[in-house]
Amino acid sequence: MTVQQLTRNQALVLDALSASEAPLSAYTILDKLRGDGFRAPLQVYRALDKLQDLGLVHRLESINAFVACAHPDQDCCSHGLTAFTICESCGKVTEFHDHMIEERLAAFASDRNFRPGKTTIEIRGHCAGCA
Repeated sequence: MTVQQLTRNQALVLDALSASEAPLSAYTILDKLRGDGFRAPLQVYRALDKLQDLGLVHRLESINAFVACAHPDQDCCSHGLTAFTICESCGKVTEFHDHMIEERLAAFASDRNFRPGKTTIEIRGHCAGCA
């Protein structure tokens, strides 16, 4: 499924996240989309689940919020590691990928006969503008 093949609800949720300067909770998304016919959290969660499956949206577990993928055309979820910095003052989120970190974590897991399925790193602190 490509971005052009998203359902109306999926496209609206993705647009809301893409337009936002900060991560959004599912309930904030619901509030933003009430004028577009969204009435229940389940509508948002279904759209978010599919968008996550497609690698278009990421869930920031430490703050229970969602962001649009910074580079959806690069299939960032295929490598298994997604990393973020999260500013605790302004809420700015930066998505990044580091091959060295990924290789070290893979070696660590391999040495212990552990098979990771998904790795998400969230670094919380203060961005340059807030530090």
